[in-house]
Amino acid sequence: MASSASAAERAYEAIHDGILNGVHPTGTMLGEEALATAIGVSRTPVRTALARLQDEGWIVIYPKRGALVRGLSERAVADLADARLILESTAASRASAEAREGLAERLRHSIAAQREAFDSDDLRGFIELTIAFHRTFVEAAGNDVLLELNDRLADRQRFLLFSFGDRLLARCADIIAEHETLVERLRTGDAAGFADALRDHLVDTYATQIGDAPRSFRSAAPAAERR
Repeated sequence: MASSASAAERAYEAIHDGILNGVHPTGTMLGEEALATAIGVSRTPVRTALARLQDEGWIVIYPKRGALVRGLSERAVADLADARLILESTAASRASAEAREGLAERLRHSIAAQREAFDSDDLRGFIELTIAFHRTFVEAAGNDVLLELNDRLADRQRFLLFSFGDRLLARCADIIAEHETLVERLRTGDAAGFADALRDHLVDTYATQIGDAPRSFRSAAPAAERR
């Protein structure tokens, strides 16, 4: 039983990772037998893994034909960008001035690593650094529920960025410059500027349109002090 569960988990991780990083692009028809051979398991754990991936919305299973890899619709991309804008702007607005200063320093190190990945044409490394970079804004709120919501979106974010491929690498220099702007506006407490810069960054990166976001940093002082 444990071995079977382990094989199913291994199959799931292999197929899931392949979908997210573009090994299995949108529109690909996956076959159980080919997947089982590539992963080194029998067809039963592959079948279990595919059923799980269908439940999560990554594929559509067609009996006796295979499993079709789904993409993100234009609406889904816009919704993802909108959710990221709301989460990151709201979370950043909850950070104290002291916390923002510490986060800015941490994010500057991230940007340096992003630049190294870009110079090395390391798409995977750049994407993972970018996801972690944006997650830091959500961490700033110190709210576990916001962070959980953010992490639920991470795979969709990863899938979308990998789907851009060379187009993302071509925009890396602009992305890094936009990240530097976000860090500086976070550090200075420029809430409106942060929200505007984040919105423009997401619109340009995701090639979509989204609405506005919350635009005020809230003081970390107790309510009585703020009054």
